[in-house]
Amino acid sequence: MDRKTTPSDDAQPWQPSYHFTAPHGWMNDPCGLGYDPATGLYHLSFQWNPKGNDWGNMSWGHAVSNDLLDWEVYPEPCLQPTAEYDHCGVFTGCFRPNAVDGAPNALTVIYTSVKRLPIHYTLPYVPGSESVSLATSHDQGLTWQRLDCNPVIPRSPPNIQVTGWRDPFVGVWQFMREQPEAFPSSDLCGFIAGGIAGQTPTAFVYSIDSHDLRQWKYLGPLVDVGLNFQPSRWSGDLGVNWEVVNWIPMTDDEDITRFFVLMGAEGGLLSEKDRKKAPRSQLWMSIKPCSSTQPHSTTDALASYAFSGVFDHGCGYAANSFWDPVTGQQIVYCWITEDNLPDDLRHQQGWSGMLSIPRVVKLTTLRHVKRARHSELNSITSIETQQDTQQTFTIRTLGVYPDPRLKALHSKTSSMHIDHLPLGRLDNCSPPFHSHFSLTTSKWETYAEFSVSNRCGRVGIELRHGTTHADPPRRTLLYWEPSSETFRIQRPFPHDSRINHEPETAPHTLFTFETPSGEHKEETLQIHAFWDTSVLEVYVNERTVISTRIYLPPDQASRCELHFFAEGETDHDEPPAVVLQADSWDGLGLNKHDRVSLVEQLRIRKSMPK
Repeated sequence: MDRKTTPSDDAQPWQPSYHFTAPHGWMNDPCGLGYDPATGLYHLSFQWNPKGNDWGNMSWGHAVSNDLLDWEVYPEPCLQPTAEYDHCGVFTGCFRPNAVDGAPNALTVIYTSVKRLPIHYTLPYVPGSESVSLATSHDQGLTWQRLDCNPVIPRSPPNIQVTGWRDPFVGVWQFMREQPEAFPSSDLCGFIAGGIAGQTPTAFVYSIDSHDLRQWKYLGPLVDVGLNFQPSRWSGDLGVNWEVVNWIPMTDDEDITRFFVLMGAEGGLLSEKDRKKAPRSQLWMSIKPCSSTQPHSTTDALASYAFSGVFDHGCGYAANSFWDPVTGQQIVYCWITEDNLPDDLRHQQGWSGMLSIPRVVKLTTLRHVKRARHSELNSITSIETQQDTQQTFTIRTLGVYPDPRLKALHSKTSSMHIDHLPLGRLDNCSPPFHSHFSLTTSKWETYAEFSVSNRCGRVGIELRHGTTHADPPRRTLLYWEPSSETFRIQRPFPHDSRINHEPETAPHTLFTFETPSGEHKEETLQIHAFWDTSVLEVYVNERTVISTRIYLPPDQASRCELHFFAEGETDHDEPPAVVLQADSWDGLGLNKHDRVSLVEQLRIRKSMPK
C-alpha cells in the first residue's frame, strides 16, 4: 500500500470492533438488506470503494450473517461499475428474497445504475444519469448476474425536472388495496428518492408487478412539503432533496397503523450555517395517504404530511431498513460517517466509515399523557397528539431502540450494577460504594434510568477517559437539560485540533402521565449508550438517538470511569436526581467458536448435486 492508505499508529486504534466496517477503503450507505429463508442467512451490502479511501469507484460490498452480529464479509465486491449503464457507479438499492423469473431459491437486488457524474442537488440534473437495474443470484448470494434487460427504468419521470432520482426501495403499501384504479394487480410499491427542482423534496412512487420485478409503472410524487420545510426544532429541516427513502408502515398493540418514511434530507439551511457539518440530516416523517376522493396538491402528491422528527441527531445518515420475518421487526442500519476527521488522518487509517448497530423501529404509543416537562404538547411537531375524554392525551411517535440480539455481545463481558443512587453536583457528589463504573476496554455498553426532580438543572453520565493522575483525563458528558428540554453530548477536546469534537444536541422531553388513581407521574430518563473504540451511539427513552465520533489516543480510549451526576437545588428530602438502576457491560464481543464459514457452507451447498 502507498503512504496514504497505510494505517498510522495514531489512527489504527480507531477501528471499531462490533460495528460493521468494510475490509478496507471507503464505505458509505448500507444497501441490499434482507433475509433469505432458504438458507436462514441475512444479507447486507454496502457502498464500497475497494480501490481507495475516498468516495469513488462505487461498488457493492457484500456480507452474510445468521444473527446480524457476526458478519462474514466477501473479500471482493459483488457488483462493480462495469456495464455501460452503470460504469460511473453502482449506487444504493434494496434486496428481495425472490427471483425475477420465479426460479426457486433465487435472490434479487434492485440498484441505482449511474452512467453520468457529477450528480448533486445543487447542479442541473441531466435525465438518464441514473437508472434502475436488477441483478440476481442463483447460488444464495455467492455470485450475481445483471439482467440483460437492464436498466428496467432508464430515467426519471418525463416532464419533471428532478434534483435527484436514486436509491430504489421496494415494499408493501397497504393503502394500495383501497385504490384499485391506481394499483390494478400489484401488492408491491417502489420508492425512488429525490426531489422536484424548485418545488419540493420527495420520493417518486411506482407500482410494481409482484410476479415480475421488471415491470414498474410511475404513479406520482409521494408528498409535496415545499423547500426547506422546518416545522420546529423537534422535526429538523426537510431540505430540498431526499436520499434513501424507506417506506415503513407500523402498527401498535391496539392495531392502530401509521405510515412512516425514513429519508436522508440534503440541503438543510440550518446545517449549511454550520461550516463543520455537511448540509444533510437523517429524518423521518409520518404521512397520510390521499384517497381517490381527496384533492391532491399541485404536484398530484399521493400523500400529505402529518408529523416528523429526526432519526439520528448526530453522524448517522443514509438509514436503510428491511422487514425481518424471524423477529417480526423492521431493522434499520445507518452509515456512520467520518466527517469529523480531516482527510489526512482518514487516509492514514486505511478505512472510512462504518454501519451503526442494528436498530428496531416501532410505532410508540403513550397513553394518558398530561403534559411534557415544559413545552406545550401541540408545539412538539415530532408527535401526534390525540385528546382523550379524561382531559389527557394519547401520543404517537416513531420509536427506535437497539436490536435485542445485541445482548449476545455480553457473552465475554464483566458486568456492573447500581441500585438507587441519589445524585448531587459533579464537584460535590459524595462517592458512596459503587458510585461509578471502572471500564478497562474500549468496547462497552451502559444503561441507566434516572428519576429527575423539578429542581434538576442537568443530569446524566460523565465519562472520564484515562485514569492517570499525572495527566488529567479528558471528559465526555451525556446529559439532559430539563430547562431547555435538550439532550447534549459534550465531547472532549481532541488531541488534534483539526478533529471536530463540537457538542451534539437533540431536543428531548419527558412526559407526565395520569395514573388510574389520578396521580401525576413523570416518566424516567433512560439513557442507553454503546461505545466502540471511536463511535458512540446514545438512545434516550427509545425515541431520541445521537450517533457521534470521539477520536482519542489509545491509552484514553481503552480506559474509562463512568460517573453519574446531577446538578440543581437539593434538600434533605429530594436530591436533584436519583439513579434508579444502572448496568454496564465491559468488553463487548462475540463468543466465537470454530466452524465452517458461512460462505464456505454456501459453496458446499452449490457444489452438491441437485
